[in-house]
Amino acid sequence: MPLGPFTLVAIYLTAWWIVLFVILPLGMSSQVGAPPTDGSQWGAPANPNLKKKFITTTWVAAIVWVLIVGVVWSGIIPVPQINPEQLPAL
Repeated sequence: MPLGPFTLVAIYLTAWWIVLFVILPLGMSSQVGAPPTDGSQWGAPANPNLKKKFITTTWVAAIVWVLIVGVVWSGIIPVPQINPEQLPAL
């Protein structure tokens, strides 16, 4: 197994954040017409649907994670072996 548990979790968390920033702007529309009276900003979305976006991000990131791990485990993109004896001394 070329990837350890820490690396697998790190890949998933990285994929999750990247997918989150892709999904956040989808379906957004700013407030229209009159200036907001509830203290919000002009460009703030009327209904951001964050819970739905977090759930969508989680399953899309899981699919991306499976693809990345599958590519690494199949050997298409090999993971280099690091030998501590061959590292230069500091």
